[in-house]
Amino acid sequence: MFNYFKIYSWNLALSMALDAGANMDEVDRACRGLRDVEDDSAYANDYFQAWASAGAKLARAAIADEKAGHLLSAGEKYRRACIMYITAERIPAHDYPPRLAAYDELLWTFRKFVECSGANCEKVSVPFGDSFLPALMVSVGSADKPAPCIVHFNGLDGVKEYLYLCGLPHMLSQRGVSILLVDNPGVGEALRKNGLHNAPEAEIPAGACVDYLESRADVDKTRIGMMALSLGGYHAPRATAFEPRFACCVAWGANHDWPTRFRKRIAGTLQAQNSVPHYMAHNMWVLGKNSIEACAEVINRFCLDGVVERIRVPIYITHGEDDRQISVSEAYKTYEGCVNSPRRELRIFTAEEGGEQHCSIGNMSLATSAMADWIADVFKTV
Repeated sequence: MFNYFKIYSWNLALSMALDAGANMDEVDRACRGLRDVEDDSAYANDYFQAWASAGAKLARAAIADEKAGHLLSAGEKYRRACIMYITAERIPAHDYPPRLAAYDELLWTFRKFVECSGANCEKVSVPFGDSFLPALMVSVGSADKPAPCIVHFNGLDGVKEYLYLCGLPHMLSQRGVSILLVDNPGVGEALRKNGLHNAPEAEIPAGACVDYLESRADVDKTRIGMMALSLGGYHAPRATAFEPRFACCVAWGANHDWPTRFRKRIAGTLQAQNSVPHYMAHNMWVLGKNSIEACAEVINRFCLDGVVERIRVPIYITHGEDDRQISVSEAYKTYEGCVNSPRRELRIFTAEEGGEQHCSIGNMSLATSAMADWIADVFKTV
């Protein structure tokens, strides 16, 4: 992972941006004044402003291209502007007013990117109780030739637009597989616009996604898979264990035992990095709780012990050997528990080859191509 700053959470966000296709010169012009900062919380708003201002600058240039009729150039600038807004928006406190405005810019620039570039990306709504889960559908199927499809959830602090921009949907499309990128409860629009909070029963929103996909003529209903990253390393196996309609599972970074890690974090005995500066406040927002103690009560149910044994479909687990948020030992726990899977595979990315950090951030293409190949092999599309 590229250590441009002195702060892990900032470098993580930067590396995610680069994996999604940010331009390093544009990043450096925006952020060079922050390279020596050592307090991520105290300067979180400055980090935000640097990235958001760069996003606004790109958006203005994109608007000029669009007015001139240069739609492809406009689309490319809108794409990079969206990455800037995604990176800005994740760092400050969730109730910081400019962050709320930046999220709307994130949505707008992504929509303009899709419109101007002609990207294969349809915004859809998945019915979910009295509300809905906002999602992006990248379909390669048709009524005459329905395609297999992957349901892709986020982690603790992601957005569906990033899942699109990181390249996996394109890789799957090349291999004949569609994908539904979902802002599941606790992330993205589901949290920010619909007020839906995260919960351990991942099979409920995942099942709603299967219901939706079964209503589409372009989806092969017998080949629907489940995957997620980071905290989703819990959600994907949990959903697959309790939703029998899934035909396979991918855990993009294991997350076997969040309760133990969270208790150690509260006690100050966990040697792990935070994904965002305001980690505890972020958890309260995501889970809809007013205290750390209330969060801990919910998080106590986020454990895969006794769950992964229920998985009876192929499962693929990836992890970086030097993950500084979640120990690689959790990947082995998930793998070892999947005793009833007919095809369980564990892929550990090493420092020598790259992709050794959390969810292979810093060289995500190693993981995304490996996962895309595995999914295509399981679904027999290539």
